Amino acid sequence: MTSKRVVVTGMALASPLGSTVKSAFKRLKVYENCVNYDSVLDEYENLYTRLSARVQGFKQPENFNRKITRTMGDVAIMAVTTAQEALTDAGLLGDPVITGGRTGVSYGSSSGSLDAILDFYSMHIDKKLKNLNSGSYIKMMSQTTAVNISLYFKTHGRLVNSSTACTSGSVGIGSAYELIKNGVQTVMIAGGAEEFHPTQVGVFDTLYATSTKNDTPKLTPSPFDISRDGLVIGEGAGTLILEEYEHALSRGAKIYAEIAGYSTNTDGTHITNPNSETMGIVMQQALDSAKLSAGEIGYINAHGTGTKFGDIAESRATEHVLGGNIPISSIKSYTGHTLGACGAIEAILSIEMMNNNWFCPTLNLNNPDPECASLDYIRKEGRSIETEYIMTNNFAFGGINTSLIFKRF
Repeated sequence: MTSKRVVVTGMALASPLGSTVKSAFKRLKVYENCVNYDSVLDEYENLYTRLSARVQGFKQPENFNRKITRTMGDVAIMAVTTAQEALTDAGLLGDPVITGGRTGVSYGSSSGSLDAILDFYSMHIDKKLKNLNSGSYIKMMSQTTAVNISLYFKTHGRLVNSSTACTSGSVGIGSAYELIKNGVQTVMIAGGAEEFHPTQVGVFDTLYATSTKNDTPKLTPSPFDISRDGLVIGEGAGTLILEEYEHALSRGAKIYAEIAGYSTNTDGTHITNPNSETMGIVMQQALDSAKLSAGEIGYINAHGTGTKFGDIAESRATEHVLGGNIPISSIKSYTGHTLGACGAIEAILSIEMMNNNWFCPTLNLNNPDPECASLDYIRKEGRSIETEYIMTNNFAFGGINTSLIFKRF
């Protein structure tokens, strides 16, 4: 069977940089991160960090009444809203292809809405059935984003729940790509989302992985820098409409990029410690799937969280497979770590940067850590680059690694 070509025909996001693709891209050029002191975190004893990166400019659609949102927490609302915007951008909102069985959903988040999870927890602790309703479980479950997108747009194709922690967005895109490539679906609504919650901050805080530069939020995170002290939790959503190339061509769709390659693998070694060897393998597998050599990649979007072991492992894997001469930067230096959303948000912004021949620097990267590989880190200010191919990488708890390659169209 001949493989199908897969293109991106719609994009939308909600992010700390802004909630339109154009405004978020423009905000990159300000060279200031979106991290702020978050007074909500003052309520929690023994929590070291007080920093977050919240979504800016997001507006819930006016038609999202109580009936529509009864199964949606914030994470699902952001996912469905950006899906609607992306379908509109693609010219497919209301198109029969969406409801005719030829469209699927591949979408994820690290978890469902955490307040809904806490409602179930209160039942167990207080031994009272309270705070729960018919929509509580749908808000809580890990597949809440994918299911709510499918319900709202009445899709009848495949549904993939990519609840794979920090690779949820990139696995969502990659799985959607494979379904179209193999002729299973014609269109896929793909991406990832995450809502901010103090308990997520607590997870990383207990691992001593959060930044505690509480008095200087604009100086953190600082991926690959010797003085980095951890990540900052963000939030958001990113949705891409993937489409079989001939179908997009036949309807005269605008095409943002083509997906040239993808791979995902697992470390099989440790639940949280990164594995440089398998990180490198996934990058090489993505290159192989795209039938490209390392030298054909013109830019790498790093996972770049600003944690010591993560930065070192990723940079060394990158150097081993791709060498040290390809420009690389981390969007998380602007947005913080948006967890399940990061793979999708970063893919969208990387495509936008490619199409504008301009790539953002890693903020707060003043003195590269000598333990990190010697790479061509974009620093201080953006760089003009014209390239046909870019790679974007993400890595998650559980040892889940992803690499996506996009081609300029």
